[in-house]
Amino acid sequence: MDVDAHPGASALTATDVTRRYGDIRALDGVSIAVPAGAALALVGESGSGKTTLLRCFNRMVEPDSGTITVGGVDVREGSAIQLRRRTGYVPQSGGLLPHWRILRNVALVPTLLGMDDPETEAATALELVGMPVSRFGRRFPHELSGGQRQRVALARALAARPGVILLDEPFGAVDAITRAELQSAFARLRTELPVTALLVTHDLAEAARLADSMAVMREGRIEQQGTADELISSPDNEYVASLFEQALAASSPLRRA
Repeated sequence: MDVDAHPGASALTATDVTRRYGDIRALDGVSIAVPAGAALALVGESGSGKTTLLRCFNRMVEPDSGTITVGGVDVREGSAIQLRRRTGYVPQSGGLLPHWRILRNVALVPTLLGMDDPETEAATALELVGMPVSRFGRRFPHELSGGQRQRVALARALAARPGVILLDEPFGAVDAITRAELQSAFARLRTELPVTALLVTHDLAEAARLADSMAVMREGRIEQQGTADELISSPDNEYVASLFEQALAASSPLRRA
């Protein structure tokens, strides 16, 4: 499914989406829209519904009600498997296959999609994330550092040249220096590739650096959506104001680099 299926449509939309897990309402009438080529960060406390919403876009989670579209097309209209192959996805753990070498891991989706030269596509993606195939292609995941594995996971998500990439706390399980390097790599990639991104993160500074706007989530709802500057200067409610006051007091300025 291509994000330009309907010209002029937002690349990603959720409209009045709900999802329950027993008595817990993980999503409560959530609506967002991400323009093609933009990056939106979903931020908020643990359990606010960020990851549940993200996974609705590749049908790893099926909403109870509401509509999810990619490129203006309802994701339920086609195969979930094909949707996932056309949508880049980077989980926090990386999710690399431990018994496959790096080049084969990254070439997986291009191979499944029947692209002409999967290994060339994989090699190109590895170069983009600073993991040249000549040095790393024949290694196994356990032979890499945590940061290197996350770079490979990012390369795998990009190898089939998707229009959309979903990132679920992709840099949360590495040390601070490695995290900064990964953030820089992703920010650089966004200037080189025409990709629409949805990013889940607890780190407001990271969200401000990597995304064009943020959606603050709480108890399955969107409290406010806007740029970092808008959320800081004009919070809609006390919760949003408090969230950013705490972040400003604890970390670097919340401004895009």
